[in-house]
Amino acid sequence: MTTDQIVLFTLFGGVFGLLLWGRWRYDLVAFGALMAGVVLGVVETKHAFDGFGHPATIVVALVLVVSAGLVRSGAIYLITRTLVDSSRKLGAHIAIMGAVGGILSGFMNNVAALALLMPVDIQTARKAGRAPGLSLMPLSFATILGGMATLIGTPPNIIIASIRGEAIGEPFAMFDFAPVGGITALVGLLFVALFGWRLIPNRADALKEAEDFSAYIAELTVPEGSKQIGKRVAELDDVAEKADVAIIGLMRDGKRRYGAARNSLLRAGDTLVLEATPDALDEFRATLSLAFADEEREERLKAAGDGLDLVEVVVTEEARINGKTAMSVGLSWRKQTVLMGLSRQGKRITSQIRKTTVEPGDILLLLVPKGAGRDVTEWLGCLPLADRGLAVTQDSKTWLAIGLFAAAVAAASVGIVYLPIALGIVVVAYVLLKILPLAELYDHINWPVVVLLGSMIPLGAALERSGGTELLASSMLSFTAGMPAWAILTVLMLVTMTLSDVLNNTATTIVAAPVGIEMARALDVSPDPFLMAVAVAASSAFLTPIGHKNNTLILGPGGYKFGDYWRMGLPLEIIVVTVSIPLILVFWPM
Repeated sequence: MTTDQIVLFTLFGGVFGLLLWGRWRYDLVAFGALMAGVVLGVVETKHAFDGFGHPATIVVALVLVVSAGLVRSGAIYLITRTLVDSSRKLGAHIAIMGAVGGILSGFMNNVAALALLMPVDIQTARKAGRAPGLSLMPLSFATILGGMATLIGTPPNIIIASIRGEAIGEPFAMFDFAPVGGITALVGLLFVALFGWRLIPNRADALKEAEDFSAYIAELTVPEGSKQIGKRVAELDDVAEKADVAIIGLMRDGKRRYGAARNSLLRAGDTLVLEATPDALDEFRATLSLAFADEEREERLKAAGDGLDLVEVVVTEEARINGKTAMSVGLSWRKQTVLMGLSRQGKRITSQIRKTTVEPGDILLLLVPKGAGRDVTEWLGCLPLADRGLAVTQDSKTWLAIGLFAAAVAAASVGIVYLPIALGIVVVAYVLLKILPLAELYDHINWPVVVLLGSMIPLGAALERSGGTELLASSMLSFTAGMPAWAILTVLMLVTMTLSDVLNNTATTIVAAPVGIEMARALDVSPDPFLMAVAVAASSAFLTPIGHKNNTLILGPGGYKFGDYWRMGLPLEIIVVTVSIPLILVFWPM
């Protein structure tokens, strides 16, 4: 092993280790590794930023902007409103929502597709009187599966197409993934709709939590002159029980009181730590004339506008508040918004809410100036958990937006226009036709993903130039020596799938795809079946809530625990491997 290989393997090992640790965001980890690679001399300075101009990076950014244009035009709203009906049986609802999610994910970013459909699914569950957790995981898996079918459906496919272009001079076309990815996705969707959802734990309290979506850990204070002053905390139990509120603690002078808290005599300024749904919390506050924990800011809110709204949002990995506290992002003074409560499945928040570090999948209950909910949600980078009544810029241009996008896809598919150029033309047209406001153009680009891609691509290229991918391929071929072709592809898929379950699928693809090409070269066969195996495997992260962003997004809203995912995810991954291997060998023979 050469010195360069040792350095690069160490860098990749560090990247994977830090991604598993999760302490630092993946874009910072990747960019730090790139800078280290330049300093250590394994990445040439002149090639350090090639990844930011790479076609894969450009396409990922453009797909996100085009997706936003389709949403603003009302196209997605039209589809969901036409097809969603709360009166359907759960299996039929999952089949229809899964089909819609899968098709949308084939032509837009699958995270964006879930973000659009999740509020609709939640509202449908509420109307039907069932727990959202019974349908959210199938919807998440469906949107992940749907991305396999086309070039632009998921970043791994875009990366693999570009790597193939560099390796053999011709990238995969728009629908080259469809014979394998599309059929695999269809079989996976059938499993999810017919059997998979039955494997999701149906906890006894799930339906009750679904009525108001989730219980929050929240804080209310005892104001000066309150009639509750002098009462013991235990004396509030009757009111709390009627309002369906759980009193779980008392804070005094910023410190949590344990043990004798229930027998403590209330004083002015004491803070009650409660577990409650939004409506229950408001009823309890009004009954006892308690104040918001952030009373000064709440008064400022009332003075600034026509009233207040309660907004529920879920925190994404890219959210401004992820990894920070409400105080550190300046939620109150920047947006005149108060963090009322925080819901984190399986954990109790024991510190002060505004000083609690927020994590992906958390649900926040925000008190915002009336009508400012959308602005605050977008500023935070979170997703709303109610049907947001999508703001339609020009609903008369819905079919125009769809037509422009369809024309671009068709032109790119038959080779008339290079895909990044076709998507770029659509973006320009959307702005000129005022389908997408110019002011919002850059807001819809997922910059952390762009930085991740821009950083990992030069590192992957350096690993290939150093012979590192050839070394990995040789190791895998030694392990599979004497095995038939289907077994070799299965091993490659299982290794890639395992990495994708715990790591970012983009980082996994950048390493696994060149390894697949080297394995093909060593066997003197076509690289296409190996690239297809990596494409399908990298998009099959169903075992954990951290393997794919969609799984993280539904963690809190669905009321899931970490171990719930494998129940439906493991048989689904087995089905994906079982179905895709024969398809690869039929449509992309060695």
